[in-house]
Amino acid sequence: MEALIAQKYAKAIFDTKNNTLISEFAEILNNLSSAFESSKSIVCSLNSPLLSDENKVKTILDALGSKVDLKVVNFIKILGENKRLSLIPAISKIINSKLQQETNSYQGVIYSNKKLGKSEISQLEKTLSKHTGSAISLKEINSDIEGIKVSVDDLGIEVNFSKQRVKDQLIDFINLAF
Repeated sequence: MEALIAQKYAKAIFDTKNNTLISEFAEILNNLSSAFESSKSIVCSLNSPLLSDENKVKTILDALGSKVDLKVVNFIKILGENKRLSLIPAISKIINSKLQQETNSYQGVIYSNKKLGKSEISQLEKTLSKHTGSAISLKEINSDIEGIKVSVDDLGIEVNFSKQRVKDQLIDFINLAF
């Protein structure tokens, strides 16, 4: 349900047909989403019935500063009036996905317990770009995976090379053989 509602707000942003404004929306909503992810207290305060909707909106607008386009300000106010400020991360994700589709340029993530070199990351980007016909950029995230996992969610790509996966496949193969 939340995704459907977020989709309608994202559609309203794209209906402006103003690429500069859409980019500004994307940047602001991405920054707000990052703040929401990094601080649980922000999400709790947005969902708190103790704070008025006006105070919630004012807090977000104060954080954005005064140089924000009036349409962005009005958008945040509408989200606040409809008690949907918590949808900002979902709206941001939809906007990013649509922008990536339009530019045929996608972002992915490399999960690994060891740091990869720039040349290895570049080679992975080139290989994925060649196979998908899209421009792929990857960022690395340290993980406890023994191996490597590459994920480009918007293209539905997930490649996983791990010791555990090889073990599981070997066990499955042995079980099927007997």
